Amino acid sequence: MRLGIVVGTNESEVVWNALRLGVTALKANHDVNIFLINKGVEIDEIKDERYDVKEQADLFIENRGEMLVCGTCLKSRQKGGSSVCPISTMKDLLKMIEESDKILTF
Repeated sequence: MRLGIVVGTNESEVVWNALRLGVTALKANHDVNIFLINKGVEIDEIKDERYDVKEQADLFIENRGEMLVCGTCLKSRQKGGSSVCPISTMKDLLKMIEESDKILTF
């Protein structure tokens, strides 16, 4: 199955669970793409002792998940992309939606 996950929050527990689901799906041999939008583009700033978002993001990438980030949302926060989260557009989000069997939003 092709799973698309849209993360639009920077709330640590929510992002952590979205990433855990992504990792679990990847380990079950599903294709998973994550698109970060709105406050979700602030993922690299999330620090929480209980919910280790960075650890889950690293596991997601290590298991060959693809993570995209909204360029407009980054620009509005004066931030740039990274090699882990390439800058993307609404066209990329639309393509992910079109190619996914299921879309989940967090």
